[in-house]
Amino acid sequence: MPTLSIPFLFSFWSLDFNKHSQISTALLFFFLFIFALLWLQSKFQHPPLPPGPRGLPLLGYLPFLSTNLHHTFNNLAKMYGPIFKLRLGTKLCVVLTSPSSVNEVLRHQETVFDNRDATVSALLATYGGVDIVFSQNESIWKKLRKIFARKMLSKSNLDASYPLRRREVRKIIKGVLESAGTPIDISKLSLMAAVKSVMAMTWGGSRGLIGVDGADLEAKFMEVVNELMVLLGTPNLSDLFPVLGGLDLQGIGRKMKKVMNVFDGIFNSAIEEQRKRGGDGMENRGFLQLLLEVMEGEDSSESITDKELKALLVDIIIGGTDTTSTTIEWTIAELIQQPNIMKKVKEELTKVVGLNQMVEEFHLSKLHYLDAAIKETLRLHPPVPLLVPRTTNQRTTLEGYTIPKSSTIYFNIWAIQRDPKIWDNPLDFMPERFLNESNENMYDFTGNKIEFCPFGAGKKLCVGIPLAERLLVLILASLLHGFEWKLPEGSTLDLEEKFGIVSKKLNPLVVIPTPRLSNLELYNMM
Repeated sequence: MPTLSIPFLFSFWSLDFNKHSQISTALLFFFLFIFALLWLQSKFQHPPLPPGPRGLPLLGYLPFLSTNLHHTFNNLAKMYGPIFKLRLGTKLCVVLTSPSSVNEVLRHQETVFDNRDATVSALLATYGGVDIVFSQNESIWKKLRKIFARKMLSKSNLDASYPLRRREVRKIIKGVLESAGTPIDISKLSLMAAVKSVMAMTWGGSRGLIGVDGADLEAKFMEVVNELMVLLGTPNLSDLFPVLGGLDLQGIGRKMKKVMNVFDGIFNSAIEEQRKRGGDGMENRGFLQLLLEVMEGEDSSESITDKELKALLVDIIIGGTDTTSTTIEWTIAELIQQPNIMKKVKEELTKVVGLNQMVEEFHLSKLHYLDAAIKETLRLHPPVPLLVPRTTNQRTTLEGYTIPKSSTIYFNIWAIQRDPKIWDNPLDFMPERFLNESNENMYDFTGNKIEFCPFGAGKKLCVGIPLAERLLVLILASLLHGFEWKLPEGSTLDLEEKFGIVSKKLNPLVVIPTPRLSNLELYNMM
């Protein structure tokens, strides 16, 4: 039997060792690669996107823009949960339908969701987004908000401008008396009252502005305000398909430019006229004079441009008219449908104001039941049911989901304020729910509780609330105190909505007024 020499054994062992060493090294590098890959994946992996419907190729859920979006979004939330995504054209949209997610966005992550979704129409209406609502420059936004809140809508200025509001509301009341016994469109009536009041406060006490009769100016304003709101609420393909660039396939941009040319003409004439006449005291100056003083003042930190001044005027005209008139119409409609609640409102007005005088602004703070009825109206019919959509300036995580950069965020406040998990008997009109001592202080208009935030919340809360509260309640209380309202014989009342940026009644509320005060001469008092 042959024997193996020691050198041969050694060389064989050496060869085997080298082979195993190479295999071990390869395995080591393989496992290190897998470990590094898993580590990198864990480090850079993001939570999933929110769930949502697929929609149609290219169009996404675009066909549903012809419906009431807040209704559609509410139905989708029942299928996909309180946070879901969908595509409108090429835009990725995320819809929030829970108080926790809305609170997270509007308060805790507000810097990420800071910018509002500036559509083509919105940019045209605000002179390129240089107003409070759509400005994306933080320092400019702070400057404009400070001017708007502390100068234009300060308590002292609002107090001083009361005679202007009072005069215009009294004119409306007098006109209603002259039409007593005949059907009146509450939507048009309340919009006229709001437009007249806001115009009076903006231009000041002088009439005959820009060389035309005041009535003509008001009629023109009524026309362009209406058209402006329609265009702002019309879905624009240029917004949903940015690839279209400047193509104005629907003509919305062209129509908006035409509307803004009218506004610009009125503003330019008003500015020129105001500079000529000047004026001391709020009643002579108005908001326009205050803004001119800021623009031409020596304080460079508050200096504003000509475009910023006009954009602020647009803000106060839009914010103080259409939403105010819409809420008045919804409130009267709900009260007519609920005679017992209407009776309680009238009894409070009789007790606080009396049948021997008209409503004054100092009465308003004592009208607790009317305040509760207005809050209940805003709960069921928030003027802007999806608020003003926001956009994300970076990728973030929201309640376990990834929200990509440049996503459009919708807040379905309409659904939250009707959520049966939050509100008892949510579809019933019950002002008493806001008369609870704790609720009365808890549910205000500042978004203190996300469950009730018809005007938003956080640092970009609607800055016009102080004016809206005064004007809305003054007009509504004056109409309810001055007249009994009933439907024309044979007509029925519906509470159907129609699509738009502001949630209006599908069919305007038409009612017949009857005077209820003791002396008809009261209606002629200015």
